[in-house]
Formats: sequence, C-alpha cells, structure tokens
Amino acid sequence: MRSYAIFTESTGDLTPALIQQADLNVLPMTFNLDGTAYKDYPDGREISSKAFYDKLRAGSMCTTSQVSLAEYEDAFTPVLASGMDILYLSFSSGLSGTYQTSRLATELLGARFPGRRIQCVDSRQASMGEGLFAYLVGCRRLEGASFEEAARYAQELAPQVCAWFTVDDLMFLKRGGRLSGAAAVAGTLLGIKPVLHVDDEGHLVAMEKVRGRRASLDALVKHFQATAKDPAGGTVFISHGDCPEDCAYVMDKLRALGVTHLQEGSIGPVIGTHSGPGTVALFWVGGPR
Repeated sequence: MRSYAIFTESTGDLTPALIQQADLNVLPMTFNLDGTAYKDYPDGREISSKAFYDKLRAGSMCTTSQVSLAEYEDAFTPVLASGMDILYLSFSSGLSGTYQTSRLATELLGARFPGRRIQCVDSRQASMGEGLFAYLVGCRRLEGASFEEAARYAQELAPQVCAWFTVDDLMFLKRGGRLSGAAAVAGTLLGIKPVLHVDDEGHLVAMEKVRGRRASLDALVKHFQATAKDPAGGTVFISHGDCPEDCAYVMDKLRALGVTHLQEGSIGPVIGTHSGPGTVALFWVGGPR
C-alpha cells in the first residue's frame, strides 16, 4: 500500500490515461466563461476542449482562478487523516499564486496533522510541462521511491523540464499583457509568430519571432534538438489548442528524429484562456531551459 499521495493541478493538462498511469491526484482549477463558472476537469466533463475553443474563436471572454485554500484543505484532509503523506507538485509560481497558497495550506494542515508530512515543490512549468514533471515524479513513486526520494527527485527534475511553444493568435497574448496592442496588430498583419518558452524562474518569455506558421512549428523542433538529454529514449509531451493538424506536423518531425515516447494532449481551458486557439507546445527533459 502506498504511504504517500502525489497531487497536482489541472493546469498540467494531463489526459485521464496519463493521470491513471502515474497514479496522480489532480485538483481542477476554475474558469469563468461568459459569466458561467466551470471546473477544469481533465476529462472535460463540464465543457469539452473543442467547445471551449469554439467559444473563444466566436469572441467569448474567459477568466481563470487559482485553487483556493479551502479547496486544498478539502482535498488534503482525508488523505492526511488516512495516515498518508502528501507530495504536492504545483503550477509555476512565476505564473500563478497557486504555489504560495499551497504552502499556506501546508502550514495550516501541518498543525492539524503533526505526524504527517506535506511537501510542496514548484514545477516552474505550465500545461504539459507541469504535466510531464508530475508524470515522471509519479512514475518514480510507482518504481518504489520513498517520500524523501520522490521529493528530492522532483526538486532535481524541475529545472530540467523544457517548454517551448508558439501561438497562432497574438491577441490572446495581448489580453494577458504579454504583448502590446501595437505589436499584436503589426505582428498579425505581417504574419509574425512568436516562439516562447518558460524560463528558470517559471516565467513566460518571448525568445524569437519568425514569419509564418510552419517556421514557428519548426522552431519548436529545433529547440528540442538543441537541448533534449535523450532525444530518442526520453518522454516527450506535446499539447495543442484545438489544432490537431499542426500538432501532427510537429509529431511527425519528432518521430523522424527517432522520438519513441511521445504523448499528445490538449491545452485545457485555464491555460488556453491566455494562449488562445492554435497554440502548440512541446515539453521534454533537457539541459538549460
């Protein structure tokens, strides 16, 4: 019987199958679409990914909320009461206050359950970058890692997970304050596509601009080739915002390079609110981010 549970959030965009494979507990975040609140469940039970992106394309407005202190307490309390410890793998502290809230929950619950251990590790990632991080830590636990070994592995792994992505509609970056209005309009007119990554502190950073969609997708593969530790044998995740053809193009490129452990997923509503439809993101374990 396992002695500790691993929790993460739905911002990791893991598929139900991957969640089950790694035996993870996933807390759904909340988003508000056109005045209606939804929970971002990995199985899309409240709204499908396709329906969500169709609404965004039609002009719907969406806002997101982080996991609340009460939600942490509700999720963690029965696990701690059963005698198990908790390893919590959080959404990037550079993009959300989730990590800070989880630390506060740890302090409060630690006082209520003094014999139990709760450790929070900042993934410094988003979407399937966070998902890849949690998945690999979960697999390590299933291989027999103790609580201490899994926590140490998570801390060592976090700075090694690389994330690169490109967006199709610059206006969503503009709404999120990642791009000025003038730059968004000019870039749209000129067909400029930004290539972005998540840096060592977990912040979203624009790294280069290329002209044309195909060039931006090729750039993801280029960065993978430059930094992947084990291009053929390592686990690689790719997620997209309702653009399966573009995702398939990148996957074909990766398979041509010998990548065999490749998992596809959808960018969920919480992340998709800020990146928009047409986003393609690639994640792997590598060298410097």
